[in-house]
Amino acid sequence: MAVEHKPTAVVHRGTKGGKTGCGTDTREHSSHWVSTSKSITCGKNGCS
Repeated sequence: MAVEHKPTAVVHRGTKGGKTGCGTDTREHSSHWVSTSKSITCGKNGCS
């Protein structure tokens, strides 16, 4: 599963309402996050 951060268009590994692979909490500013099937573009440890 992947989630996209709309303001930056970066796609992270993880789910909306939880944490991304790199540790970002998607519950903070939840309107900025959307579930997606796009390829993961975050290069941080845990997502890539």
